[in-house]
Amino acid sequence: MSVPQTVAARFADVVEARGEITVTVGPEDLLASLEWLREHQGFSFLSCVTATDWPGSDPRFWIAYELRTMGGPVRRIRVKVGLPDADPRVPSVTALFPTANWLERETFDLYGVVFDGHPNLTRILLPDDWEGHPLRKTEELGGINTRYHGAFIPPVDTRTM
Repeated sequence: MSVPQTVAARFADVVEARGEITVTVGPEDLLASLEWLREHQGFSFLSCVTATDWPGSDPRFWIAYELRTMGGPVRRIRVKVGLPDADPRVPSVTALFPTANWLERETFDLYGVVFDGHPNLTRILLPDDWEGHPLRKTEELGGINTRYHGAFIPPVDTRTM
């Protein structure tokens, strides 16, 4: 059985397009799914954890985990989890993939998604006192007010000519 057939036999929601496999699972199935892919399919490297924000949709947030194999021909798979607007939480995968530590912190910092069980879920890119999550589509587009060498530069979307 090929990898796409094996994966399709294991998961209910599998899409293969242009040679890429995407699996969608619920938050409660995430850890078991990633562990199965690592142990039984050889996807031993977590290369990315990121999110997309779809305000007004249910689920609002989609968390994507990009996995790949390390030996032999490179194979890739994407595992997606949908999260609600009200309380976007998903289990941390740092116990399975230690590199998730930084990747989950970045997603938390920029999108506000909470990774339950993370060993140190703190901001990684923005100052600790930063309010909001800049990659959420509900944030202002223009950025923040900036003071530079005594000059005040307002955000782009509030400037007047």
